[in-house]
Amino acid sequence: MVVQSFDCFKLWILEQQEDEEMLVPHSDVVDGTQPMEVAQVEPASTVENQQVEEPPSMKFTWTIENFSRLNTKKHYSDIFVVGGYKWRILIFPKGNNVDHLSMYLDVADSSALPYGWSRYAQFSLAVVNQIHHKYSIRKDTQHQFNARESDWGFTSFMPLSDLYDPSRGYLVNDTVVVEAEVAVRKILDYWSYDSKKETGYVGLKNQGATCYMNSLLQTLYHIPYFRKAVYHMPTTENDMPIGSIPLALQSLFYKLQYNDTSVATKELTKSFGWDTYDSFMQHDVQELNRVLCEKLEDKMKGTVVEGTIQQLFEGHHMNYIECINVDYKSTRRESFYDLQLDVKGCRDVYASFDKYVEVERLEGDNKYHAEEHGLQDAKKGVLFIDFPPVLQLQLKRFEYDFMRDTMVKINDRYEFPLQLDLDREDGKYLSPDADRSVRNLYMLHSVLVHSGGVHGGHYYAFIRPTLSDQWYKFDDERVTKEDMKRVLEEQYGGEEELPQTNPGFDNTPFKFTKYSNAYMLVYIRESDKDKIICNVDEKDIAEHLRMRLKKEQEEKEDRRRYKAQAHLYTIIKVARDEDLLEQIGKDIYFDLVDHDKVRSFRIQKQTSFLAFKEEVAKEFGIPLQYQRFWIWAKRQNHTYRPNRPLTPQEEAQSVGQLREVSNKAHNAELKLFLEVECGQDLHPIPPPDKTRDDILLFFKLYDPEKGELRYVGRLLVKLSGKPIDYIAKLNQMAGFSPDEEIELYEEIKFEPCVMCEHLDKRCSFRLSQIEDGDIICFQKSSPIQSEEACRCPDVPSFLEYVHNRQTSDILYYEVLDIPLPELQGLKNLKVAFHHATKEEVVIHNIRLPKQSTVGDVIDELKTKVELSHPNAELRLLEVFYHKIYKIPEEEKNLGPNGRLIHVYHFTKETAQNQMQIQNFGEPFFLVIHEGETLAEVKVRIQKKLQVPDEEFSKWKFAFMSLSRPEYLQESDIVFNRFQRRDVYGAWEQYLGLEHSDNTPKRAYVNQEKANLIERLAGKLVDVEIAFSLQMMAL
Repeated sequence: MVVQSFDCFKLWILEQQEDEEMLVPHSDVVDGTQPMEVAQVEPASTVENQQVEEPPSMKFTWTIENFSRLNTKKHYSDIFVVGGYKWRILIFPKGNNVDHLSMYLDVADSSALPYGWSRYAQFSLAVVNQIHHKYSIRKDTQHQFNARESDWGFTSFMPLSDLYDPSRGYLVNDTVVVEAEVAVRKILDYWSYDSKKETGYVGLKNQGATCYMNSLLQTLYHIPYFRKAVYHMPTTENDMPIGSIPLALQSLFYKLQYNDTSVATKELTKSFGWDTYDSFMQHDVQELNRVLCEKLEDKMKGTVVEGTIQQLFEGHHMNYIECINVDYKSTRRESFYDLQLDVKGCRDVYASFDKYVEVERLEGDNKYHAEEHGLQDAKKGVLFIDFPPVLQLQLKRFEYDFMRDTMVKINDRYEFPLQLDLDREDGKYLSPDADRSVRNLYMLHSVLVHSGGVHGGHYYAFIRPTLSDQWYKFDDERVTKEDMKRVLEEQYGGEEELPQTNPGFDNTPFKFTKYSNAYMLVYIRESDKDKIICNVDEKDIAEHLRMRLKKEQEEKEDRRRYKAQAHLYTIIKVARDEDLLEQIGKDIYFDLVDHDKVRSFRIQKQTSFLAFKEEVAKEFGIPLQYQRFWIWAKRQNHTYRPNRPLTPQEEAQSVGQLREVSNKAHNAELKLFLEVECGQDLHPIPPPDKTRDDILLFFKLYDPEKGELRYVGRLLVKLSGKPIDYIAKLNQMAGFSPDEEIELYEEIKFEPCVMCEHLDKRCSFRLSQIEDGDIICFQKSSPIQSEEACRCPDVPSFLEYVHNRQTSDILYYEVLDIPLPELQGLKNLKVAFHHATKEEVVIHNIRLPKQSTVGDVIDELKTKVELSHPNAELRLLEVFYHKIYKIPEEEKNLGPNGRLIHVYHFTKETAQNQMQIQNFGEPFFLVIHEGETLAEVKVRIQKKLQVPDEEFSKWKFAFMSLSRPEYLQESDIVFNRFQRRDVYGAWEQYLGLEHSDNTPKRAYVNQEKANLIERLAGKLVDVEIAFSLQMMAL
């Protein structure tokens, strides 16, 4: 039974047409662990759109009874209506291929909505804690729903272990309560918006996931000094944009400056060496900026614009270490093109700069070794020697969370000023060597924004090109005017609370995280404004580039005009004997002609067919009275043949009328065959009259000795006639003697298989069911011995050979180092060997029979690795996310008085009012004995891990089951806690060591690429050597 309720409050709805250029990830449920909480889309600007009246909305509550007994992969709520639209909640009770509850908001009637529908929503989903409401788990996001993404939400909403644990309060009396709060709004008039007309600027087309690049390119383009330097880079008329980054960038900037519509970036990305796949992958913006500038800097060397990149973007800072008690100081000068500023823990840009130059004390165990002075107390820091005219600040919105072992986005509120004074507080950021005569007062030029989560999102930029008060939003193809509040306040991040529109009701305020926030800022020094915001016009552009791009623009305009007028025209493709003679036996073997290679005419639909015939007369030199046109028809066996001649009534019609009558597919093409008869002098003569007893046949000649097939002509024959009546004529067409014996075959079809049957020369065409447009192949009658000498002695065998040859000419193969049957019986293992005393990890690939045991693996490894001593013990483990997931059976056989337990390091943190356990560090096994107390176990653990007494005294020890800690006392018998067997796996019960994570921070590594390999040094296990094992099926 499912109980649902509604609670009224106010909300907004947005609906707009889908952008055909913008390709986004598909929202259907997918295999794997790809989250759906990506690519939040910013609502469109209110500047150019008139909002409609805000409709009422609802808060939806879904009570799901008998939850643990749900046996479906997907489970939908009842439909609820918000602002006239139908919605529902979709959950995966057992997870969408993850060990978490998966939950999404779904457009209930998406399959029935009209083409191009789209609506935007901000919403939250929650699982209510029925014991302590404040511990309810609520997550909010925003999304633009469309046909490809009709559901959106969270693949990993909450751990299933928490959900199904009755003591946690989410599952009470086998009932779960889910809530959804939705906020959406409508806008109008999306397609008619003209960016150039409204703002004077044009946007960039999105290739799939290139919005991050578009925002950066717009920022660079709107630094005129940079644009002028790009124009002055030497390129030639022989260069191709797809092979030259300078030329591709020049072309792009020129089009941004002079085009009236949005500009494509494919030439530029191809010049980067990207393929289509790269264009659908979001790259790192800072890395793209640096690589692009490095490439341009290299190309500018030896030219009039050499050094431009450094002049614009390069600054310098000084790293120093200064001893406190002795006169010693070490400094190092370094350059930078951009600065990475911390967001977490900083309220604004100034706080980030304060943190950047913060002095670090080197004392105690961390003293500085000052050459001849030895270890000394010292202070370490960074100060700036000079700042560049264009200051690029990369805000660290994305960080690696070592506690969670994953990347996270920092959505905290972070303010940035319109005017940035880096000389503040008497130049606190400047080094003693800095030139104090330079005034480091900066004006905000660009704000690059990321809207979304860590797994994906959307990028756009706010720019004021001339540093005036007018800002513009560059969002792929659309450019809109924006006000100051939109640029500053709304891009700080943090949380926002929707206003209460029903104050009479005691509704909880609807707060949502602002996933759209600034991630890069560009400032221009006020004293350099006139130099950088300079005038750029056509005289700055090379003549060959102007001519090339103007020609491209004219061709593009011709194509646009051609496409716009296409509905007024008909394409007529005319095939002639000359085309058949040219193609058969060379380009094609089956049927008669490839219509894409014949002469085509583009004729206005209202043109009379007589006028078209006059056009043909001019083109081919054939007078009107000698022309007879046949209409082609597609037969049921998928062949394409001339079907019948046009009637006088049809030829009296217009071209458009004739196409509609003759073309059932209603496409823009009309296909005709032009029949022209020639007299003895090879000049055209009027075509013979065609009666109902006449049929037009086409003839191909096959030469078995040469293996060649060619077209020799056509004949108008009588249905009542017999092939034998036309043997002399066929021999004449083939160049044979009049009495040559020939064999005839009818080419019937070639798909999916060839059908070519022998034709009885003494049977009439009517009885043989021959009709207009049929193809007759013929060859000399050959003696048997001649047939044996030919690979294809007759027409059917030749056509069969050609058909099979066209299917595939390439056979791919791989050379194996062992026989295939033997390989199929083996299993590939990738083993990482960790030596007890050496730091280096060595990867070994071994192959063993599929029925091999762990002992066989160890024996094989002993032949490949260097042991610390001959009697060293080997152990195989499978480790994933700081937990041991697979133990060989041999390890578990410890006898009745011993037990092998897992020991993991962990910390606790609070997220959304929920205590969460985070594992870290290197896990290990520990053998515990019956009757052994925690105090005794601790002694062994401290000795094993070599932790100092002072630090070890702060550690807490807990029995962990289903991620819940039960803290142990010194006198507790540890062995007694590890008795239960009714758990999901051995790793769900372990001894937890709670302490702070003081291990060195390693660089972020993608878990997939890690291939389940974790470091397990000999000191962390009861034996000297450990292995991490990955099974790979062949």
